Amino acid sequence: ATVLFILIIVQIFKYKSRGLKIAINIMIGIIGALFILHTLGLIWRWYLSGHAPWSDAYESMIYVAWSTMLFGFIVGMGRGKDKPTQNEKSKSSFALIGKTSTSSLTVAAGAFVTSMILMIAHWNWMDPAIANLQPVLQGYWLMIHVSVIVASYGPFTLGMILGVVALILMIFTTKENKARMDINIKELTIINEMALTVGLVMLTIGNFLGGMWANESWGRYWGWDPKETWALISIMIYAFVIHMRLIPGLRGRWLYNLMSILAFASILMTYFGVNFYLSGLHAYASGDQILSFQFIAITLVVIAILAFLAYRKYKVYYK
Repeated sequence: ATVLFILIIVQIFKYKSRGLKIAINIMIGIIGALFILHTLGLIWRWYLSGHAPWSDAYESMIYVAWSTMLFGFIVGMGRGKDKPTQNEKSKSSFALIGKTSTSSLTVAAGAFVTSMILMIAHWNWMDPAIANLQPVLQGYWLMIHVSVIVASYGPFTLGMILGVVALILMIFTTKENKARMDINIKELTIINEMALTVGLVMLTIGNFLGGMWANESWGRYWGWDPKETWALISIMIYAFVIHMRLIPGLRGRWLYNLMSILAFASILMTYFGVNFYLSGLHAYASGDQILSFQFIAITLVVIAILAFLAYRKYKVYYK
């Protein structure tokens, strides 16, 4: 996945290389085959356990990785098949090239972050053993609520990594490659917005379904449990990010892609933070801190540096 990611970045600069294109297509085919194996593995675990394979931390991580790769293929390849509009053709001769490279880049970005998720899932603190379901998880709501709301993390993860890639492309923009970079950044931003829109719809539906499950299990639709509250916070944050383009002062590809990265922190808090840092009905490992605050600070510094360098080029070539 890392090699494919690097090759596609190189292809943006050397888009006429036929050998590079063949190598990229072969690697995408390999990733497709591995995704099929991943799908079969989930089905096999479902068969062995007798329940849907997203009932604990390990299984949900595997499922999020599968969802991220699935939407990487759907959103990326779907956008790549769209024909350039007449407006795009008149503005740039790189329209078709841009859509082709960004569709491959979306798949590569999805594969890269999927590999990271799978790596985390197989660290020592994750238990891959098949265990009996907790009483609260027994029933049909595991299939309905959890499958929808956990799968929504896939498009959000994809949007985050696409935001990172878009900022990196801004950093490498020069006078000579501005036309190619412009169409690629534009396409990545469109795909990013599509991914976040799908994720927001799924997260909202999943939250409503969770309320129905809560009413059956605990006798109330909403109780301000930390998991419920952070899911609602994530919905509001992503709704704001998607609608930023309607606010004149907040329009722009740089700010949108940066916000798609920062907004992902709410998903991490909803998924990990509630379980490991807070107490509540959804906290299954409270007190076991898996990320130090030093690591979080370093991450924020890296994002700040990336945003600053990207904005310098954005202000010169795109604003």
